[in-house]
Amino acid sequence: MLETNIDNLLALTAQIAWLLFLIYAILVFIRTLRKHGLLIALVRLFSFPVLLPFLGAFAISMLSLAIVFVEPQQVAVVVSVPSAGGIRPQPMRAGLHLIIPLLEHEVRYPIYWQTYTMSSQVDEGDKLGDDSIRARTRDGQEVHLDTSVIFRIDQGQAVSVHIDWQNRYIEDFVRPVIRGEVRTQVSQFTVQEVNSSARKDLEATLQELLSAQFAEQGLLLNEFLLRDITFSAAYAAAIENKQVALEGEEQKMNEAQQLRNLAAGRRDQLRIEAQGEADAILLRSQAQADGLKLIADALAKDENLVTYHYVEKIAPNIRVMLLPSGNPLILPMPDLNEMIPLTGTVTPTMTVTATPNVGTQP
Repeated sequence: MLETNIDNLLALTAQIAWLLFLIYAILVFIRTLRKHGLLIALVRLFSFPVLLPFLGAFAISMLSLAIVFVEPQQVAVVVSVPSAGGIRPQPMRAGLHLIIPLLEHEVRYPIYWQTYTMSSQVDEGDKLGDDSIRARTRDGQEVHLDTSVIFRIDQGQAVSVHIDWQNRYIEDFVRPVIRGEVRTQVSQFTVQEVNSSARKDLEATLQELLSAQFAEQGLLLNEFLLRDITFSAAYAAAIENKQVALEGEEQKMNEAQQLRNLAAGRRDQLRIEAQGEADAILLRSQAQADGLKLIADALAKDENLVTYHYVEKIAPNIRVMLLPSGNPLILPMPDLNEMIPLTGTVTPTMTVTATPNVGTQP
């Protein structure tokens, strides 16, 4: 990082300057000691040729302490001996700044968004082990809540954060305030409400309350997350049994509905078949009625039509037929020679004489 590079460069330059000064002073002391003795050698250390390098190394050291570069994701609070209250009233924002060496020093704070998590998972939260918030609902059920908050330090309030909390603001403010508010608000809800749509109301209420408290201490809350809620083993088992029972009832209802659908389908099928049969009977009756009407019309025009149809229906092997008196009938017999072998000559016509008695001889 740029701030680290500048600080390291200035510190390294100061160290090299002091090292060169010490080497130079030792060489001057040894050379003077050999020529003029110890007393002259000690006096020579405070001479201008030795003090000049000393002042140069000291100036480089003071410069490294005076130049402060604040990175964009940081804000610096200046603790100052000359300032009223021992601190500058305004923090140093990102950029290059100067402070009074030895009389002032900066304390840096991050201004990027930070996430603090309290979770039941061993390696998920900021603390190892189960760090979830244990709370009791209005009806006495114990629940464990996993939460996270996303927040940062307000740049304009960095001085008050330093005065009130220093680097303890997470452990001494953020953590206890969250745990306390969560327990207080959960106690206003029943376990059923916490496990239902009221969970959103709980989350929104905590967001509002924590935002106000964070703002009072110079912190900006971006979001409060109610990540997970774990119920006691007994309640979880009861919920599971209830869910299984509901699923069983739902399955039975589905099966009953399927049976009702099948019965309704069969009923509709029978209704359609009966309707089709009734329509067929109606059509046949209509056809018969139309046929009888045609026959009646034909008989009204020609009374002999019945006799014609009657003869048409006579079996082909009838040889003699007796009719009532007064009804002579002559029929051609083209097949008599083929049906009965006779001797002599057969006339292909037959005279039928009516007798008083009606009968048929095969």
